[in-house]
Amino acid sequence: MNVFTHFRGVIDDLLFGLAKSGKLPEGLDLKNIAVEPPRDASHGDIATNAGLVLAKAARMKPRDIAELLAPGLEAHAEVESVEIAGPGFINMRLAPSFWQAQVKAILDAGTSFGDSTQGGGEKVNIEYVSANPTGPMHVGHVRGAVFGDALANLLGKAGFEVCKEYYINDAGSQIDTLARSAHLRYQEAHGRAIGEIPEGLYPGDYLVPVGETLKEKYGDKFLDAPEDEWLALFKVEASDAMMVMIREDLRQLGVEHDTFFSERSLHESGRIPEAVEVLKSRGHIYEGVLEPPKGKTPEDWEPRKQTLFRATDFGDDVDRPLQKSTGEYTYFAADIAYHHDKYVRGYKQMIDVLGADHGGYVKRMQAAVKALSEDGSLDVRLCQLVKLYRNGEPFKMSKRAGNFVTLREVVEEVGAGVTRFIMLTRKNDAPLDFDFKKVMEQSKDNPVFYVQYAHARVCSVLAKAKEAFPSLNTTDTSLAGADLALLSTEGEIGMIKQCMAWPRMVEAAAEAHEPHRIAFFLYDLASEFHTFWNKGNDDASLRFIIEGDEAVTKARMALVRAVAIVIASGLTVLGVTPLEEMR
Repeated sequence: MNVFTHFRGVIDDLLFGLAKSGKLPEGLDLKNIAVEPPRDASHGDIATNAGLVLAKAARMKPRDIAELLAPGLEAHAEVESVEIAGPGFINMRLAPSFWQAQVKAILDAGTSFGDSTQGGGEKVNIEYVSANPTGPMHVGHVRGAVFGDALANLLGKAGFEVCKEYYINDAGSQIDTLARSAHLRYQEAHGRAIGEIPEGLYPGDYLVPVGETLKEKYGDKFLDAPEDEWLALFKVEASDAMMVMIREDLRQLGVEHDTFFSERSLHESGRIPEAVEVLKSRGHIYEGVLEPPKGKTPEDWEPRKQTLFRATDFGDDVDRPLQKSTGEYTYFAADIAYHHDKYVRGYKQMIDVLGADHGGYVKRMQAAVKALSEDGSLDVRLCQLVKLYRNGEPFKMSKRAGNFVTLREVVEEVGAGVTRFIMLTRKNDAPLDFDFKKVMEQSKDNPVFYVQYAHARVCSVLAKAKEAFPSLNTTDTSLAGADLALLSTEGEIGMIKQCMAWPRMVEAAAEAHEPHRIAFFLYDLASEFHTFWNKGNDDASLRFIIEGDEAVTKARMALVRAVAIVIASGLTVLGVTPLEEMR
């Protein structure tokens, strides 16, 4: 249950009743009414601005509307008290019995607690990583991979039908360079001395096995052959080999895509001119001459007619060329065709996760999606750089990639779960520092440890409760039958309230496309749990296991199990496996 959605329904029903009785005008627009936590927790559990929102249309004072609503809310069995504040806000404090009953709801739902129908099954395409298939994943790809994967999980939990997609850039000049680099390693596999890798080719040792494979497959057929006989073939062979490596790298991080879409297929299938024709049929293409670039004009720039997209009609800064002077389509034209293909496949809502260096791409691509469809939308999320440190000092540890730190090196040192969680402890567009020592510290300052420790502590206390009371059944079904009215202390009710904030957090984070909110939420929940645990060290009556009192112990086991369920649900969204013990 989303508590706030639940009480939004209660308030709507009361307003309809007041309108029916003639105390309020009928047909009032209720959509802008907010039902949310008050800014100051001391004011209660739920606040609504209904009086202020409806005042103008109802031609009444906000406080007068609040005074009409208050008696109905006070009479509700789940409400303990109602207070009208300021010009007409209503603050409600819910009855302890309401909060206590929610523990059973969490236990009954298990890790599906927090699942939402918000998305209504709408199809969403999330494209992320999409690194050039020219080498292994490096640390610069990690953040986008984790962000995109967690966002996909989050939207899935919020009720969207999500496709996780990887766009393979296998049609650009970088693939020509890859093929030539692979041919060099192919020569090396035949025993030829290749010396230092020439400038402009890829130097990494990861291409050595590619050369060996090409030797096994084709022998010496292309050893001295002219480039036009082997380039096209080696482009396919080498990029396919790189994609096998990339998929395995991503698998190490727990990232698996549903769809891999080849840029090359756009060129081969004729979908680029098709997409351009769609824009042309809508009147968004013209032949024209662009203004010279701002600032110092390049020496080779000359005004000439080009096929241009009217991007400025859709919010971009300038119109964009779709064809080069050679007649070839630009990269932008291929990107348009790709997003048109997504739309044709049924994805009206699209999300692209890109590196911070793609900032100039955002407006033009959003303009293209608007131009291609009346109901399509594109959200572009840019991920800032990750800086690696060890003991506070900048750190580099590349072994075989040439000049960068690989994704696999990071995961092998600290683990996939730690890597993923830490990557989500900052908003995607904020820089992130990753210190290998700090992310492995067992302290409150390390959020991934603090959250995992809470889950492991629950597992430990459940086992100890079973030892203290051998007859105690600690399954979720049995714990749901505990006398939950025994959960009455401020700390216990506080933990329940924090757990019950989870469904609202799922919906809010999904709507904002911000999975980092989940990491923050889990830290706060873990803090509530650890705080109550620590109070038990000073006050024996607050311990989770009460010697000689199985009923209170069982009720508290139900509560801690509910906490663990919510933590596990949140970690699952982040793509992190909850730990049952810390080592």
